Amino acid sequence: MSQHAAAQQTGQTIQLDTVVVETDGGDAATGPVDGYVTEATATGAKTATPIEEIPQAVSVIGRDEMDDRGAQKADEALRYTAGVFAQPFGYDSDTNWMYIRGFSATQFGAYMDGLQLYGYGFGAFFVDSNNLERIEVLKGAASVLYGGSNPGGIVNYVSKRPTGERIRELDFELSESGSAYLGFDIGDRINEAFDYRFSGRLGGGSGASDFADGWRGSISPALHWKLNDATDLTILANATRIDERHNGGAFLPYHGTVLPAHFGRIDRDANFTEPDLDTYEREQYSIGYEFEHLLDNDWTVRQNVRFAYSDLHEQLLYPYGYTGYANEPVAPDKSLERINFEHETNVSTLTADNQLEGKVDSGPINHSLLFGIDYKLFYLDQVQKGSAGTRIDVTDPDYGTAQSDPAVYLNQELTQNQLGFYAQDQLRFGDGWLVTLNGRYDRVWTDVENLLTPDDSTDSQEGAFSGRAGVAYKFANGMTPYASVATFFNPVFDTDAAGNLFAPETGQQYEVGLKYRPSFVDGLFTVALFDLTKQNVVTGNSVIGMSQIGEVRSRGIEVEAKANINKNWRVTAAFTAMDIETTKDADGAIVGKTPYVVPETQASLWLDYTFGAASAVKGLSIGGGVRYIGASWADNENTLRVPEATLFDAHLGYSRDNWGMDFNVNNLLDKVYVASCQTSLSCAYGEGGP
Repeated sequence: MSQHAAAQQTGQTIQLDTVVVETDGGDAATGPVDGYVTEATATGAKTATPIEEIPQAVSVIGRDEMDDRGAQKADEALRYTAGVFAQPFGYDSDTNWMYIRGFSATQFGAYMDGLQLYGYGFGAFFVDSNNLERIEVLKGAASVLYGGSNPGGIVNYVSKRPTGERIRELDFELSESGSAYLGFDIGDRINEAFDYRFSGRLGGGSGASDFADGWRGSISPALHWKLNDATDLTILANATRIDERHNGGAFLPYHGTVLPAHFGRIDRDANFTEPDLDTYEREQYSIGYEFEHLLDNDWTVRQNVRFAYSDLHEQLLYPYGYTGYANEPVAPDKSLERINFEHETNVSTLTADNQLEGKVDSGPINHSLLFGIDYKLFYLDQVQKGSAGTRIDVTDPDYGTAQSDPAVYLNQELTQNQLGFYAQDQLRFGDGWLVTLNGRYDRVWTDVENLLTPDDSTDSQEGAFSGRAGVAYKFANGMTPYASVATFFNPVFDTDAAGNLFAPETGQQYEVGLKYRPSFVDGLFTVALFDLTKQNVVTGNSVIGMSQIGEVRSRGIEVEAKANINKNWRVTAAFTAMDIETTKDADGAIVGKTPYVVPETQASLWLDYTFGAASAVKGLSIGGGVRYIGASWADNENTLRVPEATLFDAHLGYSRDNWGMDFNVNNLLDKVYVASCQTSLSCAYGEGGP
C-alpha cells in the first residue's frame, strides 16, 4: 500500500575466497542463468524443458540481469520484460506489483518455486529479490498447470539453492535517500551428501518521500540432501520481518498530478499520512521441501510442499480527493480529504504438488509424460477498519491533528481449498515436430464467514476443466514456430445480491509465435501474438448491484530479444503492443473502452558492456537502458488520459579479484511522471531520479 520514489543507489560486493567444488552441475531449469540467456525452464511445463519447446511465451530474468540493473525489488526486475507492466503504482516498498497482458498478476499470479503464493485483499506474501536465483514469467493462461490463476500469466520466483560450490558474498547497498542494506549469500558443500546455502538482506533507513523510514530483514536458508544416487531432498525456508512507515506519492487526485490544479502540482515527495499513527508491521515465515526419486524404470516421482504464514498490521491516512471528495479543488481551497485506514490480516497457506514423470515410445513418437495431483489451502483472517480523517493542506501540510479511531467495517474468515488432477504429454516425432497436450480438472471449496454479519456467511463448491494444446516445429537453423490454445479459470470471493458466491472467472487464449535460438550467438528471440478473453468478470457496485456478466479481451504482440553477444556485451530488448477492451459490462458506458491503469504500448532496451583482460580498465562495466511507457487511462470511461513517459537508467560497475562496486541510477533525468491512475482520485507518481 505504500509508495516510494526511488532515486539512486551504490553497492559494494565482497566475495571472499571463492573455491569451486567439483559438482554434477545445477538444474538448468532452476539454477543460475549464464548472463542474460537461459536454456530451460520448469515454469511452462512443470518439467525441465527448453524454452523454445513451450507453446507459450516465457521470459526468464536471471541473477546477472537483476544485478546489472540494480533491481532491489522483484517487480523492479521485470521492467524490461515484454508483456509485463511492473510498478504501476510507483516504487511500493512492501508489495511487488505487476500486470501481464493487461491483467493484474500481483495476487493471483504470484508463485514461488512452482507453488502458488495466493493472495486476497491484504493477505499476501512479500518476496525479497535478494533471495532469488531467477524470475520466470509464463505469459497467458496457466490454469492447466497450476489451477486457478491470473489469466494474463504468472510470475514464478525461483529461490537460490545450494549448488555444491563455495559461496561467500557480501553486498553493501546505500541509496541517495539515506537507506542502507547488507546483503549476504553463503553456501558450501558439507560432504558428499549435504550442501547448504544461506541468503538474506538486513537494513533500512529513510525513504525518498517525507517521513518514510523503517527497517526490514529477510533470511532464506536452504539445505540439499542427496540421500543416494536416485533420491534428492531440498529444504527451503524463509523468515521476513518489516517494520516501517509508508511512503508517499500515491492515492493522489488526477488534477494536481497529471494535470495542474489552481495551485500547480502536488510535490512528488509529499506524504499526507500522519507520522505518529502510520505503521506497517509484517512477520512472515515459510518452510517447505522438494523431494525427487528416480525409480528403477527411469520414471521420476516428486513431491513439492510448502507451508507459509503471514501476520500483517497496517495503519495509515491516505488522500481521497479534495474537499467534499471532489476531483478538483475550488480556489482558493487546496485541502485533501483523508481516509484513516487500519487492518490486521493473518494468512496461513499449505500447498503441495505430487508428480510422476517418465518417457515412453509408441512407434515413431516419443512421449514425455507428466501426471500430477496438487492441493492448495488458503486461510485468511482479516479485520478492516476505516473512518474519515482530518483534511490536510496540499502545499502547507500541518501534521499532528487528533484523529478519530477507525471503526470496524469488515471482520471475515475466508477458507479456500483447491484440489487438482492434471496430465501432460509432450510428443516428439518427425525430426522436429513437437505437440503438447494438457488436461486438468480442479475442485474448489470456498467458505466465507462474516463475523460482523453472520447471515451473510456463505460457501460454495465449484469444478472446472482446463486444457492446452500446442504444436511446434524445430527447424535445424534454430527457428521454432508454434501455435497453442488454452483455457483457464480463477475463483473469486465476491457475492451476488442474494449472498451467493460468484462462479470462477473463465476464458481462453489463442497464441501463435516464433522462437529463434541462433547458432552464431548465445541468444533467444521471441515473437508472440495472442488473443486472450476473460469471462464471468464481476461488474457493478453496491449502488447498482453486482453481477457476473463482464468480459475483457486483450489482444496484442510481444517481441523480446536476449543475447550474450560475446564475453563483454549483453543486451535485452522488448516491445509490447496490446488492444485491451471491455466487451461486456453492466455499465454500458465502458463497453468498448480500455480498462484503466495498463498502458497498451511499451518498449525497452538495455545494454551492458564489461571491459576484458586486454583493456587498461579490466573489470569496469558500463550499462544503460531506456524504457518507454505508453499512455493509459485514469477511468474506465476513457475520458482522463495519463500521458506516456520515456525513462533512462544507468549502471557503472567495477570488479577486481574478490571485490566489486556498482552504481545504479533509475530515472537518470529525474523525470516527474505519473505511473498510472485507478480512478480520478487515485494516481501514483513514478519513481524519482538523482
